Amino acid sequence: MIKVLLVDDHELITTAIKSLLNAADNMTVIGVAESGEQSILAVEAMCPDVVLMDVEMPGMGGAEACRRILKAHPEIKIIGLSQHDNNSVPKQLLEIGAVGFISKNSSSTEMIQAIRKVMAGDIYLCEDVSAKFMEKNNTKAQDNLFSILSPRESEVVRLILQGKTIKEMVGILRIKDKTVNTFRYRIYKKLQVKNDVELIRLIDKFKRV
Repeated sequence: MIKVLLVDDHELITTAIKSLLNAADNMTVIGVAESGEQSILAVEAMCPDVVLMDVEMPGMGGAEACRRILKAHPEIKIIGLSQHDNNSVPKQLLEIGAVGFISKNSSSTEMIQAIRKVMAGDIYLCEDVSAKFMEKNNTKAQDNLFSILSPRESEVVRLILQGKTIKEMVGILRIKDKTVNTFRYRIYKKLQVKNDVELIRLIDKFKRV
């Protein structure tokens, strides 16, 4: 059963999404939070698999809540929710470490598909933004290649390039080996490579452009 925490300050939206997800197979909404502050407490209390996070809330806001949640629980899958589908919103969330973005204009089918995709290890951007987002970020500059990585993911890439083992990364970054592997998996998905060898080749290719 996929456990979902829903974070949004609009009751009509949370009621509709909760009903939708609870009707889906192997999926349940285990809680609703109305602010970024509440979402952090809810994650600690409920241990969700996926957090659907509204990025435009008063107070702390969804982006900062996302940052704090992933710092403490990098294994949690966070999907951003927004009324706006411009490039800057999903890009900001991916840089923080979220694994998906859904416009509130997305269909119910797409929302369920997004949750299943991220649980399978994929990055998901809703159809409204995926094409123009990828077009904007598909450049030959190495800096832009890394622009969709979070700061922590970029640190892991640098250590991979230095030939560090997982055990060495654990000591340097002061995190668990499971967390290192979580970051590596996200890096592979974002950069569309399968392993360290392909990652190194990709970076070498961009260095020579």
